[in-house]
Amino acid sequence: MRALPCLATTFLTFVTCSAAFAADVVPATQQTAEKFASKACVTCHGTGGRSTSSPFPNLAAQQAPYLEAQLKAFRDQTRADPDAQAYMWGLASQLDNTMISALAAYYAAQRPARGQLGDAKLMAKGKMIFEKGMPEEGIPACNVCHGANAEGKGIFPRLAGQHAPYLLKQILLIQNALRVAPVMHGLIKNLTRDEMLAVTTYIASID
Repeated sequence: MRALPCLATTFLTFVTCSAAFAADVVPATQQTAEKFASKACVTCHGTGGRSTSSPFPNLAAQQAPYLEAQLKAFRDQTRADPDAQAYMWGLASQLDNTMISALAAYYAAQRPARGQLGDAKLMAKGKMIFEKGMPEEGIPACNVCHGANAEGKGIFPRLAGQHAPYLLKQILLIQNALRVAPVMHGLIKNLTRDEMLAVTTYIASID
């Protein structure tokens, strides 16, 4: 499986760079960020980042470096998938780097959303893909980047307990190059929709 050495190098690069995301946030800024979250973000992402609507992702317990990177991409309009343009470009345009760091720290510290069980056969198939990958298709195990329990690692996002329809939509956007995700593009190009459905159903079930 040729993708793994390159993937490992990319991961080490991201981990080395992730310190840049760990900005110190003074208490006053943190309080302002929490107020912003409770007024502006809660409508879509729910209290404490636990979304009750599947089109909008859970943010609770998400990796702070990942949140920072995505918020900056929304603000800079470099994440250009349709939902980003519709919901996040305008909102993120209000945020400076310090506020982004504070919001990321706030959501990273929240209690995660609980997993939601789905079809047992789909979950079993998805678990196999998540843990072992599909070597014959050049697809490595998802846990290489996203952690043994899909908890995420630095710039690689937490997936555990995320809404399955949201995850499926994002994989399709990435596969069709409508969302820029350099590490993922090559890794998921051979995934079928049924395989995507299986792995997202499993990931959504993890607490």
